[in-house]
Amino acid sequence: MTEQIFSLSTADTITLYWEKAKEEASYTIVQNSQVAGTTDKTHFTLTRLEPDTEYQLKVQPIGEVFVRTAKRLRRLDVTAFGAFGDGVTMNTEVLQKVFDACKGNEEVYFPAGVYRTGALRLHSNMALYLEDGALLQGTDDPEDYLPYIHSRFEGTEMECYSSLLNLGTLDHTAGPNCENVLIYGNGRIASGGQTLGLRVIERERERMKEYLAANQELIATCENDHTIPGRLRPRLINLSNCRNVRISGLTLENGASWNVHMIYSDSIVTDHCTFRSEGVWNGDGWDPDSSTNCTLFASEFFTGDDAVAIKSGKNPEGCRIARPCAHIRVFDCVSHQGHGICMGSEMSGGIEDVRIWDCDLEQSMSGLEIKATKKRGGYVRDIVVRDCVIPRVMMHSVSYNDDGEPAPVPPVFENCTFERLTLTGKYQDTHGDGLLHDCDAIELIGFDVPGHEIRNIRFDGIRLGAGAQTLKLAYCKGLSFCNISCGDISVSEA
Repeated sequence: MTEQIFSLSTADTITLYWEKAKEEASYTIVQNSQVAGTTDKTHFTLTRLEPDTEYQLKVQPIGEVFVRTAKRLRRLDVTAFGAFGDGVTMNTEVLQKVFDACKGNEEVYFPAGVYRTGALRLHSNMALYLEDGALLQGTDDPEDYLPYIHSRFEGTEMECYSSLLNLGTLDHTAGPNCENVLIYGNGRIASGGQTLGLRVIERERERMKEYLAANQELIATCENDHTIPGRLRPRLINLSNCRNVRISGLTLENGASWNVHMIYSDSIVTDHCTFRSEGVWNGDGWDPDSSTNCTLFASEFFTGDDAVAIKSGKNPEGCRIARPCAHIRVFDCVSHQGHGICMGSEMSGGIEDVRIWDCDLEQSMSGLEIKATKKRGGYVRDIVVRDCVIPRVMMHSVSYNDDGEPAPVPPVFENCTFERLTLTGKYQDTHGDGLLHDCDAIELIGFDVPGHEIRNIRFDGIRLGAGAQTLKLAYCKGLSFCNISCGDISVSEA
């Protein structure tokens, strides 16, 4: 069963992780025949190890692996190259020179301090380490995020502002062009947040004023008048056509839109991070977009929008590119503020094989949401969610973010399993009073076109919150409810 254990290593740590086999499990980790610890989580980190050394590791009862720690990297201290962590000096040019010079046996090192910068570009085979007390601080000036880069936002490829950290070059016809990057430490990476976002919107509103004036009907279909100019906002970290990237241990905060966005990428791991974007409109945390084998665990979210948003393109373009988001794993994460975990609404390229377990989304607004508009096309299938606390589960058609040409047929939502969940039936009003309000514990509303109903959905071992709970169902086929424990239930059709 060795193939079930995955490993990540630095020079002095090894992190193991594996998929959950059953509801209640305890695991013993053995290092070179000595017990290193026990855990009820599906990950474990060993520390104070020797560099470039092979360790025999067992996760009982899962299996055994042999893992070699990485070689010690030579540190390129940014202050030795002329960067200043005084919170005042602009360091963009100096930092970019250090990044460009970094080789495969080296890492860019940030000691404690506040390093102001604009957009920076990383390359293959490099590492970035932020010491405790180090803050890589992006400015709130849009000019510092130029030139524009080819990117994708809300399902459509377009020119966007450069992100604070940029990895890879976008090309939906090709594989990875940036790989083997490690971004880690105990420090923080932050950008200009809502201030930067609004400044970008106003700058772009002026730049495209003729287009906006000529397309008032299109604007009327958008969420608000920020939507179209807002799609050009930079992310905090943008990964395009990347492979084998790890982001670990850091606080990631105040992107002008989404914090970590991976597009057409593979094997991206994010672990032991804290995401913060309170007060940032559309401020998602971690967004895999037409990407595969992406894993997120042991992280906390305080977000202005979705903690996690899984995407794969929008309408005809997404269907034509046809790069699904697949093999996504999210576990042992906590949402303290925000919308929770979402799939869609941009999902025209398809979403499949998503596994979520041991997450606490109780303090969220949407809980677990799978959504699309009728125009999207595509599919969401083979989703399994287990052992989580969630306000509600929603699979439904929505009307917002509905501009653009329609796909030939509506989406298909099918073959999903929800097991051993606690559904509280109360959501946190993130954008209002911040209090808990009653909601439907389960909302399944499919598409009103034959063959596009929500189908083959199984709920098993569900615990509903105290008091009367409601389930809302419409345009569904093949639903299964087993072992539901609750107080009073009323079932209503939408």
